[in-house]
Formats: sequence, structure tokens, C-alpha cells
Amino acid sequence: MNTKLTLRMDTTLIHTAKAEAGRRGKSVSQIVSEFFDSLASGRRVPPELPPITTSLIGVMKRRGVSETDYRKHLREKYT
Repeated sequence: MNTKLTLRMDTTLIHTAKAEAGRRGKSVSQIVSEFFDSLASGRRVPPELPPITTSLIGVMKRRGVSETDYRKHLREKYT
């Protein structure tokens, strides 16, 4: 059952919260609820990744690319 909760905050903070909620595609109530849930359960909620980043997770697994290869690539690219 959901019950209404009224919070009093600085106007600037309210605008920031609404902007962040909009950026995440959630309501301020959802974000506050998730925050309190994470406090109650003793766990941290990992930050949400953008959809494109999420879709790329794990693409290079088992492709034979080592961390050493990646570092070499970066050195060559940026020098």
C-alpha cells in the first residue's frame, strides 16, 4: 500500500531532484523510495547506466582481448 509523504526542501534542491528524476525516467517519489529501501536493506543501489552502455556490457568476453592488449591499444591511440 502506498501512502503519501510530504517532504520540505529548499526550492533549488526540489528543482534539482525533479531534473534528475526526469533524466532517469523516474518520479521523485520512486527515487526517494529506492533510496530509503537501500538504507533499510543495508545495500547500495548501483547507479543506472545509460541504455547504450548497458547493451555493450560483456560484448568482448571470450574474444581473446586481454587487459594488456587494451592498454597497448590506448597507449598507441593517445601517443
